[in-house]
Amino acid sequence: MVPTGQSSAALDPKQIARAHRAVELLHSHVYFAPETEEHLTAAGLRPGRMCYFAGRSAAMGPVGAGTVIATFYNFSPTLVARTIPEAWTLASPERVLAARFDAARASLTRLLGDSASSDEVAELGELLREATTVLTPEGRALYAGHADLPWPEEPLLVLWHAATLLREHRGDGHVAALLHSGLSGIEALVTHTALGRGFTPEAAKATRGWSEQEWADAVQALADRGLMDDAGLTEEGAELRARLEVHTDALSADPWLLLGPERTARVIEIAKELSRTLVANGALATSGLARG
Repeated sequence: MVPTGQSSAALDPKQIARAHRAVELLHSHVYFAPETEEHLTAAGLRPGRMCYFAGRSAAMGPVGAGTVIATFYNFSPTLVARTIPEAWTLASPERVLAARFDAARASLTRLLGDSASSDEVAELGELLREATTVLTPEGRALYAGHADLPWPEEPLLVLWHAATLLREHRGDGHVAALLHSGLSGIEALVTHTALGRGFTPEAAKATRGWSEQEWADAVQALADRGLMDDAGLTEEGAELRARLEVHTDALSADPWLLLGPERTARVIEIAKELSRTLVANGALATSGLARG
Protein backbone atom coordinates (compact mmCIF):
# COMPACT_ATOMS: atom_id res chain seq x y z
CA MET A 1 0.00 0.00 0.00
CA VAL A 2 1.43 3.37 -1.05
CA PRO A 3 0.16 6.43 0.87
CA THR A 4 -2.19 8.67 -1.09
CA GLY A 5 -0.30 11.09 -3.30
CA GLN A 6 2.96 9.21 -2.93
CA SER A 7 4.81 7.13 -5.50
CA SER A 8 7.49 4.49 -5.09
CA ALA A 9 9.58 6.70 -7.38
CA ALA A 10 9.59 9.39 -4.70
CA LEU A 11 12.16 7.47 -2.67
CA ASP A 12 15.35 5.66 -3.61
CA PRO A 13 14.54 1.98 -2.92
CA LYS A 14 17.93 1.58 -1.27
CA GLN A 15 16.91 4.19 1.29
CA ILE A 16 14.16 1.87 2.56
CA ALA A 17 16.68 -0.81 3.50
CA ARG A 18 19.07 1.80 4.94
CA ALA A 19 16.33 3.22 7.14
CA HIS A 20 15.39 -0.23 8.42
CA ARG A 21 19.00 -1.12 9.21
CA ALA A 22 19.57 2.20 10.96
CA VAL A 23 16.54 1.78 13.23
CA GLU A 24 16.75 -1.98 13.83
CA LEU A 25 19.19 -1.99 16.75
CA LEU A 26 17.19 0.61 18.67
CA HIS A 27 14.64 -2.15 19.14
CA SER A 28 16.55 -5.42 18.90
CA HIS A 29 19.30 -4.60 21.39
CA VAL A 30 16.86 -5.66 24.14
CA TYR A 31 17.32 -9.30 23.16
CA PHE A 32 20.96 -9.12 24.24
CA ALA A 33 20.62 -6.70 27.17
CA PRO A 34 20.91 -8.16 30.70
CA GLU A 35 18.11 -5.83 31.83
CA THR A 36 15.61 -7.88 29.81
CA GLU A 37 16.14 -11.10 31.70
CA GLU A 38 16.41 -9.20 34.98
CA HIS A 39 12.99 -7.58 34.59
CA LEU A 40 11.20 -10.54 33.01
CA THR A 41 12.40 -13.03 35.61
CA ALA A 42 11.31 -10.57 38.30
CA ALA A 43 7.87 -10.71 36.66
CA GLY A 44 7.85 -14.50 37.12
CA LEU A 45 9.38 -16.00 33.97
CA ARG A 46 12.27 -18.44 33.99
CA PRO A 47 15.61 -17.16 32.67
CA GLY A 48 16.75 -17.98 29.16
CA ARG A 49 14.59 -18.72 26.13
CA MET A 50 11.32 -18.21 27.98
CA CYS A 51 12.13 -14.52 28.38
CA TYR A 52 12.62 -14.13 24.64
CA PHE A 53 9.60 -16.08 23.44
CA ALA A 54 7.18 -14.76 26.03
CA GLY A 55 8.55 -11.22 25.94
CA ARG A 56 8.16 -10.85 22.20
CA SER A 57 4.86 -12.74 21.83
CA ALA A 58 3.05 -11.35 24.89
CA ALA A 59 1.44 -8.61 22.80
CA MET A 60 -0.61 -11.33 21.07
CA GLY A 61 -1.99 -12.56 24.39
CA PRO A 62 -1.55 -15.99 26.05
CA VAL A 63 -1.03 -17.77 22.73
CA GLY A 64 0.03 -21.36 22.24
CA ALA A 65 3.27 -22.66 20.79
CA GLY A 66 1.78 -22.92 17.31
CA THR A 67 1.16 -19.20 17.05
CA VAL A 68 4.70 -18.38 18.17
CA ILE A 69 6.17 -20.93 15.77
CA ALA A 70 4.15 -19.44 12.92
CA THR A 71 5.01 -15.81 13.59
CA PHE A 72 8.65 -16.26 14.64
CA TYR A 73 9.18 -18.63 11.66
CA ASN A 74 12.83 -19.71 11.84
CA PHE A 75 12.90 -21.18 15.35
CA SER A 76 12.75 -24.91 15.99
CA PRO A 77 9.18 -25.86 17.00
CA THR A 78 10.64 -28.10 19.68
CA LEU A 79 12.50 -25.17 21.22
CA VAL A 80 9.41 -22.96 21.29
CA ALA A 81 7.25 -25.68 22.85
CA ARG A 82 9.62 -25.98 25.81
CA THR A 83 8.49 -22.60 27.15
CA ILE A 84 5.21 -21.67 25.45
CA PRO A 85 2.43 -21.80 26.67
CA GLU A 86 3.93 -22.66 30.08
CA ALA A 87 5.17 -19.07 30.38
CA TRP A 88 1.61 -17.78 30.81
CA THR A 89 1.17 -19.94 33.92
CA LEU A 90 4.06 -18.03 35.50
CA ALA A 91 3.31 -14.47 34.39
CA SER A 92 0.40 -12.91 32.54
CA PRO A 93 1.05 -11.28 29.15
CA GLU A 94 0.17 -7.90 30.69
CA ARG A 95 2.80 -8.32 33.38
CA VAL A 96 5.37 -9.49 30.84
CA LEU A 97 4.71 -6.47 28.62
CA ALA A 98 5.10 -4.04 31.50
CA ALA A 99 8.40 -5.69 32.45
CA ARG A 100 9.58 -5.53 28.84
CA PHE A 101 8.99 -1.79 28.62
CA ASP A 102 10.84 -1.36 31.93
CA ALA A 103 13.72 -3.39 30.50
CA ALA A 104 13.82 -1.30 27.33
CA ARG A 105 13.94 1.90 29.37
CA ALA A 106 16.73 0.57 31.57
CA SER A 107 18.86 -0.82 28.74
CA LEU A 108 18.54 2.26 26.53
CA THR A 109 19.31 4.56 29.46
CA ARG A 110 22.46 2.58 30.26
CA LEU A 111 23.68 2.17 26.69
CA LEU A 112 22.89 5.66 25.43
CA GLY A 113 24.05 7.53 28.51
CA ASP A 114 23.45 11.26 28.21
CA SER A 115 21.95 10.76 24.76
CA ALA A 116 18.98 8.93 26.27
CA SER A 117 17.34 12.25 27.16
CA SER A 118 18.58 14.18 24.14
CA ASP A 119 16.57 16.25 21.68
CA GLU A 120 17.61 13.79 18.98
CA VAL A 121 15.90 10.90 20.79
CA ALA A 122 12.69 12.93 21.04
CA GLU A 123 12.94 14.02 17.40
CA LEU A 124 13.56 10.51 16.12
CA GLY A 125 10.77 9.12 18.26
CA GLU A 126 8.26 11.54 16.77
CA LEU A 127 9.45 10.89 13.23
CA LEU A 128 9.10 7.14 13.70
CA ARG A 129 5.75 7.50 15.43
CA GLU A 130 4.46 9.43 12.43
CA ALA A 131 5.93 6.80 10.11
CA THR A 132 3.91 4.07 11.86
CA THR A 133 0.60 5.80 11.13
CA VAL A 134 0.42 4.19 7.67
CA LEU A 135 1.08 0.64 8.87
CA THR A 136 -1.82 -1.77 8.56
CA PRO A 137 -2.40 -5.07 10.41
CA GLU A 138 -3.76 -7.26 7.62
CA GLY A 139 -1.76 -10.49 7.48
CA ARG A 140 0.74 -9.22 10.07
CA ALA A 141 -0.17 -10.91 13.33
CA LEU A 142 2.93 -10.08 15.37
CA TYR A 143 2.86 -6.42 14.34
CA ALA A 144 -0.89 -6.23 15.01
CA GLY A 145 -0.45 -7.39 18.59
CA HIS A 146 2.10 -4.68 19.33
CA ALA A 147 0.08 -2.06 17.46
CA ASP A 148 -2.82 -2.64 19.85
CA LEU A 149 -0.69 -1.55 22.82
CA PRO A 150 -1.08 2.02 24.10
CA TRP A 151 1.69 4.44 23.25
CA PRO A 152 4.06 5.23 26.14
CA GLU A 153 4.53 8.86 27.14
CA GLU A 154 8.30 8.97 27.72
CA PRO A 155 10.23 10.06 24.61
CA LEU A 156 12.74 7.22 25.05
CA LEU A 157 9.96 4.63 25.11
CA VAL A 158 8.09 6.32 22.26
CA LEU A 159 11.25 5.76 20.24
CA TRP A 160 11.54 2.14 21.31
CA HIS A 161 7.88 1.33 20.71
CA ALA A 162 7.90 2.96 17.28
CA ALA A 163 11.05 1.03 16.35
CA THR A 164 9.32 -2.13 17.58
CA LEU A 165 6.27 -1.55 15.39
CA LEU A 166 8.40 -0.87 12.32
CA ARG A 167 10.54 -3.91 12.99
CA GLU A 168 7.67 -6.34 13.56
CA HIS A 169 5.71 -5.01 10.58
CA ARG A 170 8.73 -5.52 8.32
CA GLY A 171 9.36 -8.92 9.87
CA ASP A 172 5.82 -10.09 9.16
CA GLY A 173 6.26 -8.94 5.57
CA HIS A 174 9.55 -10.82 5.35
CA VAL A 175 7.80 -14.01 6.48
CA ALA A 176 5.29 -13.52 3.67
CA ALA A 177 8.15 -13.13 1.21
CA LEU A 178 9.82 -16.28 2.54
CA LEU A 179 6.61 -18.25 2.15
CA HIS A 180 6.25 -16.99 -1.40
CA SER A 181 9.83 -18.08 -2.14
CA GLY A 182 9.20 -21.61 -0.85
CA LEU A 183 11.82 -21.46 1.92
CA SER A 184 10.98 -23.15 5.21
CA GLY A 185 12.01 -21.56 8.48
CA ILE A 186 15.28 -23.46 8.78
CA GLU A 187 16.03 -23.03 5.06
CA ALA A 188 15.54 -19.29 5.42
CA LEU A 189 18.00 -19.31 8.29
CA VAL A 190 20.58 -21.43 6.46
CA THR A 191 20.52 -19.24 3.36
CA HIS A 192 20.66 -16.07 5.43
CA THR A 193 23.73 -17.17 7.38
CA ALA A 194 25.36 -18.19 4.08
CA LEU A 195 25.35 -14.50 3.15
CA GLY A 196 27.66 -13.73 6.09
CA ARG A 197 25.55 -10.77 7.15
CA GLY A 198 23.81 -11.81 10.35
CA PHE A 199 24.11 -14.69 12.76
CA THR A 200 26.98 -17.07 12.21
CA PRO A 201 25.82 -20.65 11.51
CA GLU A 202 26.98 -21.74 14.96
CA ALA A 203 25.03 -18.96 16.68
CA ALA A 204 21.99 -19.56 14.46
CA LYS A 205 21.85 -23.24 15.38
CA ALA A 206 22.35 -22.53 19.07
CA THR A 207 19.86 -19.68 19.39
CA ARG A 208 17.21 -21.08 17.06
CA GLY A 209 17.34 -24.59 18.50
CA TRP A 210 18.20 -26.62 15.38
CA SER A 211 20.32 -29.75 15.69
CA GLU A 212 23.37 -30.48 13.55
CA GLN A 213 21.39 -33.15 11.70
CA GLU A 214 18.44 -30.84 11.04
CA TRP A 215 20.82 -28.19 9.74
CA ALA A 216 22.62 -30.69 7.51
CA ASP A 217 19.30 -31.96 6.16
CA ALA A 218 18.25 -28.41 5.30
CA VAL A 219 21.55 -27.76 3.52
CA GLN A 220 21.05 -30.95 1.51
CA ALA A 221 17.48 -30.01 0.61
CA LEU A 222 18.70 -26.62 -0.62
CA ALA A 223 21.46 -28.31 -2.61
CA ASP A 224 18.91 -30.64 -4.19
CA ARG A 225 17.06 -27.52 -5.38
CA GLY A 226 20.23 -26.00 -6.81
CA LEU A 227 20.35 -23.20 -4.23
CA MET A 228 23.52 -24.30 -2.39
CA ASP A 229 26.70 -26.22 -3.07
CA ASP A 230 29.92 -26.93 -1.19
CA ALA A 231 30.99 -23.29 -1.60
CA GLY A 232 27.77 -21.87 -0.16
CA LEU A 233 24.95 -20.23 -2.08
CA THR A 234 24.86 -20.90 -5.79
CA GLU A 235 24.13 -18.11 -8.24
CA GLU A 236 20.48 -19.14 -8.17
CA GLY A 237 20.49 -19.15 -4.37
CA ALA A 238 22.07 -15.70 -4.19
CA GLU A 239 19.51 -14.37 -6.68
CA LEU A 240 16.69 -15.83 -4.59
CA ARG A 241 17.98 -14.08 -1.47
CA ALA A 242 18.34 -10.81 -3.39
CA ARG A 243 14.74 -11.06 -4.62
CA LEU A 244 13.61 -11.73 -1.06
CA GLU A 245 15.19 -8.50 0.14
CA VAL A 246 13.65 -6.51 -2.71
CA HIS A 247 10.25 -8.03 -1.91
CA THR A 248 10.65 -7.31 1.80
CA ASP A 249 11.65 -3.70 1.09
CA ALA A 250 8.59 -3.24 -1.12
CA LEU A 251 6.33 -4.58 1.64
CA SER A 252 7.87 -2.22 4.20
CA ALA A 253 8.15 0.94 2.07
CA ASP A 254 5.06 2.85 3.21
CA PRO A 255 6.47 4.46 6.38
CA TRP A 256 9.40 5.90 4.48
CA LEU A 257 7.26 7.00 1.55
CA LEU A 258 5.14 8.90 4.05
CA LEU A 259 8.16 10.67 5.54
CA GLY A 260 9.72 11.31 2.15
CA PRO A 261 13.42 11.41 1.20
CA GLU A 262 14.55 14.30 3.42
CA ARG A 263 12.93 13.16 6.64
CA THR A 264 13.88 9.55 5.97
CA ALA A 265 17.46 10.74 5.58
CA ARG A 266 17.12 12.49 8.93
CA VAL A 267 15.87 9.24 10.50
CA ILE A 268 18.90 7.42 9.13
CA GLU A 269 21.27 10.13 10.37
CA ILE A 270 19.98 10.15 13.96
CA ALA A 271 19.38 6.41 14.21
CA LYS A 272 22.84 5.51 12.93
CA GLU A 273 24.46 7.83 15.46
CA LEU A 274 22.42 6.37 18.32
CA SER A 275 23.12 2.83 17.12
CA ARG A 276 26.85 3.54 17.03
CA THR A 277 26.59 4.60 20.66
CA LEU A 278 24.75 1.39 21.52
CA VAL A 279 27.43 -0.74 19.86
CA ALA A 280 30.28 1.25 21.42
CA ASN A 281 28.76 0.59 24.83
CA GLY A 282 28.48 -3.16 24.28
CA ALA A 283 24.95 -3.66 22.92
CA LEU A 284 26.02 -6.59 20.69
CA ALA A 285 28.80 -8.02 22.83
CA THR A 286 26.98 -11.34 23.37
CA SER A 287 24.86 -11.44 20.23
CA GLY A 288 26.75 -13.98 18.10
CA LEU A 289 26.21 -11.80 15.04
CA ALA A 290 28.57 -12.02 12.11
CA ARG A 291 30.91 -9.11 11.64
CA GLY A 292 31.76 -7.25 8.47
